[in-house]
Amino acid sequence: MLQSLAGSSCVRLVEQHRSAWCFGLLVLGYALYLVFGAVVFSSVELPSEDLLRQELAKLKRRFLDEHACLGEPQLERFLARVLEASNYGVSVLSNASGSWNWDFTSSLFFASTVLSTTGYGHTVPLSDGGKAFCIVYSVIGIPFTLLFLTAVVQRIIVHVTRRPVLYFHVHWGFSKQVVAIVHAVVLGFITVLCFFFIPAAIFSGLEDDWNFLESFYFCFISLSTIGLGDYVPGEGYNQKFRELYKIGITCYLLLGLIAMLVVLETFCELHELKKFRKMFYVKKDKEDDQEHIIEHDQLSFSSISDQATSRKEDQK
Repeated sequence: MLQSLAGSSCVRLVEQHRSAWCFGLLVLGYALYLVFGAVVFSSVELPSEDLLRQELAKLKRRFLDEHACLGEPQLERFLARVLEASNYGVSVLSNASGSWNWDFTSSLFFASTVLSTTGYGHTVPLSDGGKAFCIVYSVIGIPFTLLFLTAVVQRIIVHVTRRPVLYFHVHWGFSKQVVAIVHAVVLGFITVLCFFFIPAAIFSGLEDDWNFLESFYFCFISLSTIGLGDYVPGEGYNQKFRELYKIGITCYLLLGLIAMLVVLETFCELHELKKFRKMFYVKKDKEDDQEHIIEHDQLSFSSISDQATSRKEDQK
């Protein structure tokens, strides 16, 4: 008897705080996923880093042995300055790109990466004025970009997602949920094909040092706005049509980001995902729901009364 009462009370407690329990599991799952990523990256990349460190140490010792007139402190100062310049996108190598990092097309590409929060980091402002302007430009530009992308996606998704789903549901009699799922999968496949596989094949042909995997990696890192900066197109030696190439990449990043947001919004509108997301949200109190209903009724009543008065004035 006591065990059944205790069990029923535990069940009621879990049901009453179901959203909190789901949120706790969500936080725990996210933390475990972070730890999982750290373990995998560490196990995969640490041996490669160790080999690179050993190789650099051997090259440094060999260079000092071959050039006995050069001391190690002098070499350290030279390398530090070279690495500092490299962090600002300036290279001393003879086979480096002869183009400037801050011509108009390169600046346009940099502005697009700032506003889209991709931020490759291969080119950064050198002067204090440029850094200050970058802060002000980003504070205004990033919300402006979000507003622009939201408006564009809202208009595109009406024609790309909602109307096709409604058409197949009304004229063909298919279930709206099934049509929405199939449409989301097809749209995602087309987006991956047009903005990942095909551009990756193009980049692997245009960039001399990139294979298909590296090109696909660049496309994913860019369109997901991660922007690690280890692969940046148009920075090779004697790049042909560099200005036109940079403008094309800027357009590709903008269109690809819009396409990604359209696909994401399409999946977010699926009924199953909506139900799944609600598991982790805070449930509204009944009083809040009643207030919302009252406010909605008042707005509806005021709009009806306004329409009635306008009709009377028209009749007069």
